[in-house]
Amino acid sequence: MRVAVPLEVKAGEKRVALVPDIINKLTRLGYEVVIESGAGDHSQGTDSAYTAAGATVVKGGVISSADIVLSVQPLNPAQMATLKSGAITISFLSTVTAVDSIDAAIKAGVTAFSLELVPRISRAQSMDALTSQALCAGYRAVLVGAEMSPRFFPLLMTAAGTVTPAQVLVLGAGVAGLQAIATARRLGAVVSAYDVRPSSADEVKSMGATFIELELEALEGAGGYAREMTEERAAKQRELLTPYIAKSHVVITTAAVPGRTAPRLMTQAMIDSMEPGTVIVDLAAETGGNVEGSKPGEVVVTSGGVRIWGGKDVPSQLPFHSSSLYSRNVVNLLTLMTTATKDGAPVALNLDFADEIINASAVTHGGVRRDPSAGGAK
Repeated sequence: MRVAVPLEVKAGEKRVALVPDIINKLTRLGYEVVIESGAGDHSQGTDSAYTAAGATVVKGGVISSADIVLSVQPLNPAQMATLKSGAITISFLSTVTAVDSIDAAIKAGVTAFSLELVPRISRAQSMDALTSQALCAGYRAVLVGAEMSPRFFPLLMTAAGTVTPAQVLVLGAGVAGLQAIATARRLGAVVSAYDVRPSSADEVKSMGATFIELELEALEGAGGYAREMTEERAAKQRELLTPYIAKSHVVITTAAVPGRTAPRLMTQAMIDSMEPGTVIVDLAAETGGNVEGSKPGEVVVTSGGVRIWGGKDVPSQLPFHSSSLYSRNVVNLLTLMTTATKDGAPVALNLDFADEIINASAVTHGGVRRDPSAGGAK
């Protein structure tokens, strides 16, 4: 049974779905692994490294003959159309933004799995690509903030006098936010953080940061995500956060919920309260933005001299480690649905939709769009 990894075709995407180090996990199960030449170039996965790991490297298209296609970004409709009926794809596959790819998968009779839909349960932690990639994004956000800021991050005692540390504020204390806190603390900044879920306070404090407590209703939601807030509550939250934002040198926003528009955390009025030269890093710019005026992949400079960095393909900016983590997530999901070769029997797939993980993450199967809540087709 053939597993294929194509070149990523989306502009700016530097990750690869399989790194050489993990190929042997698939070959031991009995899979034949085929890599399109150059697929791992950005993540330090050379063609020779893949060959040495046991994969076959092919120039040109590799997906038309594949039983399973692994990618980071969803295959586009043209790619889906080349797959054989019954093929399986595993990738990020947003049910909101990748509708064309989903429709093409249905038409082609492809079973498409979305890593965004892997449930947040203990058994699925090793398959949770959203978490692994958010970790990369949180780390990268602080490096961007430190590079753009005209200030030192740490406290410095010099013969010329004392350099005071930067004040960093992180909005959202999920995986990306916690990694941002940890990274900013390692660089010596004084860090504070806010999250609508008071349960995150202990994690924030354990990293040496100050948790900002506002007199507002908690918004604890399912799966570790925050519940959607009313506009009235959002306005009150913005009002109470403004004094903290005004005294910050770097603000990093990380609030996002898969499949929804990012919540607006900072308005223009809040941005205008900041000093010239201060920096905002908006990790949610691609999904609508936490910050008014942010643009994905651009640095916007306000009339007041505040610079807003809009995140775009942020985990892809660290392609070596983001690819390594993503590969493990993908292989663990594929292993879950695999019956390994044994006693001469070939490797086989077992798509057990009674399994909570397989059921939740399968978007299409048998030429129809699935409804996980019903355990089958819509």
